[in-house]
Amino acid sequence: MESKSIKCFLNAKTILVTGVTGFLRKIFVEKILRVQPNVKKLYLLLKAKNCESANQRFNDEIIGKDLFTLLKENQGIKFNSFVSEKVTIVPGDISQEDLNLKESILEEEICNQANIIVNLAASTKFDERYDVALNINALGVKNVLDFAKKCVKLEVVVHVSTDKLVAKEAKIEALTVDG
Repeated sequence: MESKSIKCFLNAKTILVTGVTGFLRKIFVEKILRVQPNVKKLYLLLKAKNCESANQRFNDEIIGKDLFTLLKENQGIKFNSFVSEKVTIVPGDISQEDLNLKESILEEEICNQANIIVNLAASTKFDERYDVALNINALGVKNVLDFAKKCVKLEVVVHVSTDKLVAKEAKIEALTVDG
């Protein structure tokens, strides 16, 4: 798929993204906001106990990084309003059923609006406890897919994993993107 067609595809779309605090995941979020400012909404699921801690993580670990300098320059004084219009921070956890969304109104909103789900959440530690790795890297995929089944406008689910077996077992079509 050419980048122009991807940009067109993302126009006016609502996207739920999991696992956004990792390095490559931050790049994904920044790139969408920068090259497709007409994306309708990004729901960013951050592992957190509540909205306050999720927002703090977003500010400290994502938007406050140098990676967003170009977007800040492009948006100028409108940067904060642009981000608050385009981004909704969602405290949750893919290792839990229903992504551990505690606000049913927000869950309903996401289920009614999401066109795309991008699951980037994973534990990439090679010495992770098995139960933690299993809950995130395998059961988390199942929880994301179960949640996706409730999304009435869903067009595509993208799962990024270093483990082909997880994708095969979850019956997800793999898409390799170069670059």
